[in-house]
Amino acid sequence: MKIDKIDQSILTCIQADGSLSQREIADRVGLSQNACWRRMQRLTQDGIISGTSARLNARTLGLDLTVMVFVKTRNHSPEWSSRFRAKIESIPEIAEFHRIGGEWDYFLKVVTTSMAGYDAVYQQMISVGDLETVTGHFSMETIFEGRPLRIRVTA
Repeated sequence: MKIDKIDQSILTCIQADGSLSQREIADRVGLSQNACWRRMQRLTQDGIISGTSARLNARTLGLDLTVMVFVKTRNHSPEWSSRFRAKIESIPEIAEFHRIGGEWDYFLKVVTTSMAGYDAVYQQMISVGDLETVTGHFSMETIFEGRPLRIRVTA
C-alpha cells in the first residue's frame, strides 16, 4: 500500500482525535472536503483505517486492575485452539489477545475491577483445559497506552 504525505497527515489526525469531522481533517491537511473523503474511503477500503473508537479511562470506570497474562499450553491442535479462542473471546474483561512466539504461546491483557475479578477471568480461562502454565503480571502504573502508530510515507 502506498502512503503519501497527505495520507500520513490524515492518519496522524485521526489517530490523535477520532472525533474530528471530515471538514476539520480536510482543513488540517490542506485538502477539499471531497478530496479528503475520497482518500479516507481508499484508506478504509485498503484496510489501513479499520474503524474509530473512543479511549475510555479504565480507572474512572472502576477497572482498577490490569493484568498481563502469559499462557503456555500442552495442546496445539486446531480443534483445541479454536475452543480456546472462542472461550477467550467470550470473556469481556480480556482487552487484548495475542498468539506469540518464544517461551509462551499466548499473551492476554485483562482489565478488571479487582483481584476477585481477575480470579473469575482466570477460572473461565482455565476451564478449557490443557494449559501448562498461566502466569499473571500485575500493572502498578500505566506509563502510556494506545500510542499512535508511526506512519511511514511509502509513495
